[in-house]
Formats: sequence, structure tokens, C-alpha cells
Amino acid sequence: MSIKAENITKIYGGSIIFENLTIDIHERERVAIVGRNGCGKTTILKMLANIETPDAGRIIKKKGATIGYLHQIPPYENSFVYDVLKEAFSPLLHMQHQMEQLEGQMGNSNNLQKLLKQYGEIQEQFIAQGGYEMDAQIQMIANGLSIKTLLNTPFHLLSGGEKTKVMLGQILLTNPDILLLDEPTNHLDMEAIEWLESYLSHYSGTLIVVSHDRQFMNEVVTKVIEIDNGVAYPYIGNYDAFIKEREARILSEFTQYEEQQKKITKMKETIKRLKQWANEANPPNASLHRRAKSMEKALARIELVKKPSIGKKMQLKLQVNDRSGKDVVLFENVSKTFDKLLFQNVSFQLNWQDRFAIVGSNGTGKSTLLKMITGDVIQDEGKCRIGSNVKIGYLSQQFLYNDVNARLIDVFRENISMNEGDARHILAKFLFYGYDVFKKVKNLSGGEKMRLRLAQLMQQDINLLILDEPTNHLDIESREVLEETIQQFEGTVVAVSHDRYFINQLFHRIAWLEAQQLFLYEGNYSWARQKHSERTTVQKVDRPSEEKQEKTISIEQQIEQLEQKIEKKKQQFTQTNNITYQKELEKLEHRLDELLTLWISE
Repeated sequence: MSIKAENITKIYGGSIIFENLTIDIHERERVAIVGRNGCGKTTILKMLANIETPDAGRIIKKKGATIGYLHQIPPYENSFVYDVLKEAFSPLLHMQHQMEQLEGQMGNSNNLQKLLKQYGEIQEQFIAQGGYEMDAQIQMIANGLSIKTLLNTPFHLLSGGEKTKVMLGQILLTNPDILLLDEPTNHLDMEAIEWLESYLSHYSGTLIVVSHDRQFMNEVVTKVIEIDNGVAYPYIGNYDAFIKEREARILSEFTQYEEQQKKITKMKETIKRLKQWANEANPPNASLHRRAKSMEKALARIELVKKPSIGKKMQLKLQVNDRSGKDVVLFENVSKTFDKLLFQNVSFQLNWQDRFAIVGSNGTGKSTLLKMITGDVIQDEGKCRIGSNVKIGYLSQQFLYNDVNARLIDVFRENISMNEGDARHILAKFLFYGYDVFKKVKNLSGGEKMRLRLAQLMQQDINLLILDEPTNHLDIESREVLEETIQQFEGTVVAVSHDRYFINQLFHRIAWLEAQQLFLYEGNYSWARQKHSERTTVQKVDRPSEEKQEKTISIEQQIEQLEQKIEKKKQQFTQTNNITYQKELEKLEHRLDELLTLWISE
């Protein structure tokens, strides 16, 4: 056992989130906790991390196990990103400080042998725990999470998403025994997500993750725990395996429920007939009354099978009333620069009923391309033409309102003529019930804002659907509803997304934006990923990448630092002729040989 939630109960505002819930997680398991929004997934993580306590029950973890969990972001007002990441090595930094103090004392001490012994013991631990690899570890994590360019940036100047990535990096560097991650792929581009998947797949500790990223769960987890109506259902395997097993479980439970209901109905009818026959007899039949009474007691003893819950889903339908022409959008040699060049000479064509996805790293200009289609951004060079009778419906990442204090129902009715009753009926299809419709839009969650925007889209007359990260903030069931809606939509769809599962399901043309260029692939995401990887591999062979150059520079810096340490150690050995210095010198020279070999291979 690595960590366990035993018979835990949690109540918020008088509402029971779950009661007598038990979750048992073993060492080195990689577990995903899934369920509808509001089922308590994040609350479970907080209790496992000892940030919140259960109202009943207890959390048990293996003695001495360390836990890593990102739950809040410290201010770090006077620290650079590199310093924030380096804080993960606090025990090693403490050893390093002790060694530096001892080095300072050695020159003016009459008790040199004692100091050397202390120094040797600390240095042995320092080396064993990877003290000389701290910088290399930071560089590796920073490169993987695409925050290498931020290392010398003051932490307080970062955006919220950048701060989250840095804190995720710090937690990974601490290498805890139990790693708790809540939506770890948020704010990451595809390259960083795939790096994180690889990293976590080889993680030696226990991983517990809450995620809506189905592809991420397919790649990383080995067990899925579903929270459904306060009950935990464990499944062995990744997300796809969970879906199959879950369907089989629900089907089995429905069968058991229906069989039991038939049995109960039959018993009730028998009891009714026995009583009727007993009363109609002359004189009344006591034996039949006793039999009816016995059957009533047997009925009361039956342990009822709970009817499987089928939660309410968002009901979305986008209808095309009037098609556009065959040529929907045409880009010819389009370029755009803001503070830096985003892309140049971009050319592509969208045809009627195309399913066109734009992918690439953050900051490459994907959303800018969408805004050029809507007319919100004008290109610097080239042409962007919209075809005849194109009617655009645009789902932006940003939710902007004229009045943030406006009620949800009023925002929904802004551009349509509809009475309140009809509006509430439609909003209920998007899971807004009762007083939900009177919430102020400033108080809506990200998921609620997305559902509101989808409800508005359903009222528009559109034949070109433009989606910018449409699955953000949506739970898995809502994502599936959106996917089904897009499949049935008869118009043209163009989307920017980091959700690889979503893209693979729906899109047959992939545009990959990288290095200021757009690469087109006719096929789904998996096929495009393979072809793009082959193309970039060839380019890397032709010319050294910036990453490789930076890595080489990094190795040169390590060699230079190591040479200085060796020179210092030689002087100490010459002055004292102490065997401890000789052993340390041999270790340093061995490490130098390794780095020189690596540097030559670069």
C-alpha cells in the first residue's frame, strides 16, 4: 500500500460529496481519478495531500513517504525562475552550503583531520544524491516543459499559466514518493504534453492524477478510479480499457436491476393474490394469510440493487440551414508579425465540409490564423479570402462580456428574440437549471462559460464553425457530446486544439505551425504526427538545432566548472597530501572524462 483513503466522508454546505468512500492505491501504480465535474475529484487529491481533512474516515500513507502536490502558487517576489526550480533541491543545497563553510574553515584550522572527515562524509552523500547533476536536471525539466527561455525571468512577471508550469517543474524535480497532479496538461502545448507523458511513464513513484485529457491517460495511467454518485469503481488499464469495462459494468448492473425489479413485481403480485384468495375464502384462509405474510418478510429482506445512474448530458445540436460555396477560405502567402515574426508565406485552402485542425507549440500564431478568418486580425502580407455565403460561428478561448455583472440568461438572450421561459428551456439542455440561469457571468466557472457560449452558437445560423481550444474546461462527457455534434454538423469546421484525442477523432486535415511555417498533412493527427516527426528529423540532420547548440554550451559550462574544482582540489591535495582529497580528485577527473566524451560526441 502506498496511500489509502479509508471510509472517508466529505460534506460541503450541507451537501454530501461522498460518504464512506474507500480508495486503495499501491506503490508504483499510475492512477487516474475520473468522474463528472463536482463529484469531488480535486477534494480527494487535497485530502490525500493532507491539505483538507475528511469529515469522517482517515487517510493512511506509507511511513516516511513524501508527497508532491501543486495546490497554490507562492509569490516568489524576488526570485528568478531558475531559483524557484532550484528550490526543489533544498536538502542538497544545504549540504552544498555546509561543504562551502567547511572549505572556508580548512585554511585556518588546527583540526584539519576532523574537518576533512566531516567534509568527506557530506560530499559522499552529496554525490550519491546527485548533487553535481542539479543544473543538468533543471535544464532537462525546463526544456521538456518549454520554460527554458524563462529561466532568467523574475517569477512574479510570469503569466498564470507560466507560473503553473514552473511549479509543476519544481514538483517533478523534488521526485516525491507520491505525486498528485490536478489537470497537469492544462497550459502545456503538445510537445510539452508528450514529454510529460514520457517522463511520467518512467516515474518510479506512485502517481495519482485528475485529468480530462483522454490521450494523456491512455499514454500514462495503468489504473482508473471512477467516482460515480459517491462510489469509487476501480478499473485496471488505461482510459480506453476503462471505457470498455465501464460499459460492461453498467450493462451488467442494468441487467441485475431489471431482473430484480421483475422478481419484486412478481412477489408483490403473488402477495396481493394470496391476500385476495385468503379473504375470499369462507371462512377466511389463515394459511394463505401466513404465506402472504412470510412472502412480505422475504420481500423486505431483499437487498435492493441500485439502478445505475445515467447522468444528464449537455444537449447540443448545430444545424446548417444554408450551405456556403465550395471554396470557404483561401490563404495566399500570408505573413504576420507582432512583437516577433509569427509566420510567413502561409498558404492553404478550406473547402466545403472540410475538417481542418491547426496544431503547434504555444505562441506560434495558431489563434491568430483563426482571427484572420473572422476578420479580427489583418495580415501584414498576402491574401486571406472568405468564400461566398460563408456564415461564421466562432468559439474563442476568451470569454468577453459587455457587462460582467449581467445575468447568464440575459447574456444568452442578447442577440436573439426569445422569452424567458423558452430561454430557460434551452439553457437546461446545457445543464443550467433553476437559479443557475440568474448567475452573474463574472461568477461563472470556465466550464459554465464554455457551455453558455455553445448554447449561443446553437442559436446562430452558421455553416463555418471556428473553434479555439473548445475542449478547455469541459468534462469528458461534455467533450464527447461536442465531438458527436461536430460529427453530425454538415458544414465546415476549423479548430485549434491541444486535445489530441479530440483532433484524432474528428479531423482529416492537419496544419502544423512551426518555425514560422505551415506544414499541411492530409490525414488524422496520428498520421500527421508521424510524418511531421520524420520531416523534422531530416531537418535536424541537415543543421544543428538550437536545442543541441544550447546543450553543447551547457556541457562546456559544466566542463569549465569541473576543471576549476579539479584545480582547487589539486592544490588542497598538494598542501595536505591527504588521501581524502586524492579520492575526491579521482572522482572529479572521472566525471570530467565523461563530460569530455559527451562534448566530443555533440
